Amino acid sequence: MGISSSALGQTDQSDNSNVITTAVPFLTITPDARHGAMAGVGAATSPDVFDNAHNPAKLAFAEDQGALAFSYTPWLGALVQGINLSYVSGYYKIDKLSTVGASLRYFTLGDIQFTNENGDPTIQHRPNEFSIDGAYSRKLADRFSMSISLRFIYSNLTGGTSVSNAQTKPGLAVASDIYAYYQNDDIEIGEKDATLAFGSGISNIGNKMTYSNLDEDDFLPMNFKIGGNLTLHLDDYNDISFMVDMNKLLVPTPPIYNSATGEIIAGRDPNRTVASSIITSWYDAPGTLVTNSIGEPILDANGMAEAESGSVLREELRELYFGFGFEYWYNKLFAARAGYFAEHATKGNRKYLTFGIGVKYNIFTLDMSYLVPLYVGNQQFVGTSPLANTIQFSLGFIFSGEGKSSSSGSEGSF
Repeated sequence: MGISSSALGQTDQSDNSNVITTAVPFLTITPDARHGAMAGVGAATSPDVFDNAHNPAKLAFAEDQGALAFSYTPWLGALVQGINLSYVSGYYKIDKLSTVGASLRYFTLGDIQFTNENGDPTIQHRPNEFSIDGAYSRKLADRFSMSISLRFIYSNLTGGTSVSNAQTKPGLAVASDIYAYYQNDDIEIGEKDATLAFGSGISNIGNKMTYSNLDEDDFLPMNFKIGGNLTLHLDDYNDISFMVDMNKLLVPTPPIYNSATGEIIAGRDPNRTVASSIITSWYDAPGTLVTNSIGEPILDANGMAEAESGSVLREELRELYFGFGFEYWYNKLFAARAGYFAEHATKGNRKYLTFGIGVKYNIFTLDMSYLVPLYVGNQQFVGTSPLANTIQFSLGFIFSGEGKSSSSGSEGSF
């Protein structure tokens, strides 16, 4: 459960995988079908009930009095059966300026048979994790809002069984999100009305999580997100939106260790405080090492390796991952969506297209999304994607007396 490290002795370290790992990665899964159909983009999409997971600051701009929705996602079906994510989310407007939101996220990995070191069956357990959120969003100006969220996280992966002579236990954590949102409805592009929006924030700022009585702990998936959205109101019946998000995990990049001594020769010690990690994660990558004629890193008198010029910055840029989304609404009743997600091959290599549709009828909404892996260019790290054929469903209910829709034509979508 610790943070992984890179190995030495590679002749071309620029092609080495150096993936950042964290505890409770289920918190990074897009939990609903609307945003799932747009590759997880959500920093600045038009407000909806699932914004507790994407940017709660947008809830202050929601026009309906409140909403409640449920989403279900079978996960990694191409890899193993029984893994799924369930999500319930809702919000309520206190007044014209303030909105509160709450959500519950539950993730199960199916039944797992544990064995001892001899391979004999011990216990059967269904690993499960959940988080409970509460959010407060407030308009600070006509076009600007901010929010703060609190989250309790529970992760029971082993059922208390002993693993490698260590007694395990459920992991517990408390975290917070801070987000901001800007929305301008008074834009004109080519004589067409338009809405321009931006959103940004940091999520899962909280204590490290431990699963045993050993002195080992893992960072939560602290994440920085920033994104924009441009919606064109073509006429009274047709609206089209283009969105993009950029994300970066604010946790340590695995350093490179000396395979003989176990000492760090490039990068930074991952054993840091949460506050330090948020800052240093922007410049802690080990980069590509300078090597000798047989491909071994060249060490100085202090046992440290030299990184090739520009390779640290190059690796940091590779840790940025992007989502691009598209949404079309007809008469505020039917939506078609698409998206593309891109992550560098050495940092996880998730690359996929997403598609989806949405229907709004009166106070009910129904959304569906579908994921298709799509790799271009270097295929070195490509195998059968465990994300293949991922499908999501979301059902929403608007409890608003007037049942208004947002000016962007997407308020009623969940």
